[in-house]
Amino acid sequence: MKLASLKEGRDGRLVVVSDDLAWYADAAHLCPTLQAALDDWERVAPTLELLATDLRNEAIPRARFHEHDAAAPLPRAYQWADGSAYVNHVALVRQARSAELPESYWHDPLLYQGGSDSFLGARDPIALADESWDADFEAEVVVVTGDVPQGTTRDAALGLIRLVGLTNDVSLRGLIADEVAKGFGFFQSKPASSFSPVFVTPESLGAWWQGGKLHRRLMVERNGQPFGRAEAGEDMTFDFGALIAHAARTRRLGAGTIIGSGTVSNRDAEGGPGRPIGEGGVGYSCIAEQRAVETLRGGGATTPFLRRGDTVRIWAEDDRHHTIFGAIEQVVE
Repeated sequence: MKLASLKEGRDGRLVVVSDDLAWYADAAHLCPTLQAALDDWERVAPTLELLATDLRNEAIPRARFHEHDAAAPLPRAYQWADGSAYVNHVALVRQARSAELPESYWHDPLLYQGGSDSFLGARDPIALADESWDADFEAEVVVVTGDVPQGTTRDAALGLIRLVGLTNDVSLRGLIADEVAKGFGFFQSKPASSFSPVFVTPESLGAWWQGGKLHRRLMVERNGQPFGRAEAGEDMTFDFGALIAHAARTRRLGAGTIIGSGTVSNRDAEGGPGRPIGEGGVGYSCIAEQRAVETLRGGGATTPFLRRGDTVRIWAEDDRHHTIFGAIEQVVE
């Protein structure tokens, strides 16, 4: 089952979307918003599944689904916590600035709490007031949870994942260092994130969802050119069950909590840093990682951060090269 929120009010209008993303059926008569559905998932989900079946069989009124009409599936959320599950990414960025990677990073997940009061839709522009802030995209996988009890285990957490999607977790690299140096975490350096047009139930992903990981290639383009083709199911040090359990160690998580994977990152086949696509590698899911590899290889970064007018596209494909979650397509303004 694929769910989306059409732009309407603060929290959107819930719709069920066909598997090929061509059509939608209004679900407002069953549940007005996605958050309301998550709050009452055990009762509402089966009725939404029936609606999805009727849509698949063309047994109910339907309308064309246009991704630019979609808000973020959750236009705002009670909680957005982003991890850094691909420790290879953290290791490369720290190595490029000659900073040691603590051994604990391989055993204890990194997680920060981001702003969740206002998310961007997949086609909404990235507002960049000052290019010196060094805006970067970060292509990631996300999950949405139901209610998670405090102290839940990794295995139990996997059963509480309701939906899977993608995000562009925009970072202002030029502001991060000063904020982190204060010892109080990110704030100004993490503006609004954007999300894929649809979120999908894990069951609908079939074999692509195993062990708390999305086993699909995460496709990234910058200005129409291939930038990243990393395999989301590889080199993920902490799966989503582990991330959720870590987040719930000392608190319960409310239904509708969004958990991010952090930048998807693969090592090279020979075990070294990943190579650019132009050199036969899988590329990168953010600019900072490409710049880190450039620094390690050549002594300095050459790839610029985002500038006004740049475009970013992030998506994942099925076996027929159709998008699974729709595409995040944004222009920097």
